[in-house]
Amino acid sequence: MTIPRRCAPLLCVAIALALAAAVAGSFAGSALAQRDDDHADDPTIYGHRGASGYRPEHTLASYRLAARLGADYIEPDLVLTKDRVLVARHEPAIGGTTDVADHQEFADRRKTKVIDGATFAEEWFTEDFTLAELKTLRAKERLPAVRQRNTLYDGRYTIPTFEEVIDMRDKLSRELGRKIGIIPELKHSTYFRSIGLPLEEPLVAALRRNHIARRGGKVTVQSFEVANLKALNRQLRGVPLVQLFGGKAQRPGDVLAAGGALTYGQMATPAGLRDIARYADVASPPKDYIVPRDASGRSLPATSFVDDAHAARLDVVAYTFRNENTFLPLELRSGTDPAAYGNAIAEFEQFFALGVDGVFTDNPDTAQAARDEE
Repeated sequence: MTIPRRCAPLLCVAIALALAAAVAGSFAGSALAQRDDDHADDPTIYGHRGASGYRPEHTLASYRLAARLGADYIEPDLVLTKDRVLVARHEPAIGGTTDVADHQEFADRRKTKVIDGATFAEEWFTEDFTLAELKTLRAKERLPAVRQRNTLYDGRYTIPTFEEVIDMRDKLSRELGRKIGIIPELKHSTYFRSIGLPLEEPLVAALRRNHIARRGGKVTVQSFEVANLKALNRQLRGVPLVQLFGGKAQRPGDVLAAGGALTYGQMATPAGLRDIARYADVASPPKDYIVPRDASGRSLPATSFVDDAHAARLDVVAYTFRNENTFLPLELRSGTDPAAYGNAIAEFEQFFALGVDGVFTDNPDTAQAARDEE
């Protein structure tokens, strides 16, 4: 829209106001206005660490299967190697998700570290390995007691780089005839920056190099921290950002490192959500922020979190939805075997009815069945 060179005063004012509204709307915080997925009117399905209910997490096989099972987005958690390459792991500690313990040549790399207040004892860490060294390792199932079938795939897959995940996303989009989104999570940003390996710069460089650091690139960035999202809000205009929430009494890693007092519980209040809307587009809490459970594991009445977030013009994406009894509320479990499937579809349907805009799930096919009423 342009303002005519000559116009009546009142008309000029009206046109100027309309132009200002249009410009403001183009930078609105709500991810609803920015979504370009194939189910824009339906909840979005995010393949949590891929299809980690069926394959070892954060492997190309897991991401590939997630897209083929109906995920709209695939989610790589990102950490750095010693030589500054972004790779996909849930934590920098890799003892539980790779066969590193079987590699005697890396025995002396085992150590104990405290990261964001949590102690990782007798572990191996990505930042102590070059990419070439990490590529000699093989992924394994993180939850073998719950997902014994997934151990069939132990030893088959390498640790992927972020660049490999982006390339595979592009191939999957062509194969499936729909644009698959990618939603990287920056893990322990303050910790990595403190050891001279910042995550944000290589992330931004990778997005720009692949021409997806823009609206329409179908990329969204998430973090449990605050300061990095505020910085990325200035650097990645048009790319939706997700504020993740941890336990209500916990503090974001950057707040903890700075000696601050802000907790996730405070961030989840109406005032806290309005603050988040100034720099992010999506609020992503654990399921119990929305449907809490009592001491027995039975669901309690829903909270106002979804309505409060929507009032702040934030989308809501809840995590993590899994099919096994051990992750379901008591009333939806089937039998006593924690690894057996319960009525996961009913849980998805409950959250969809409560108005969530998306779900992170290890089982994207189950989410799709619930969403599309298959």
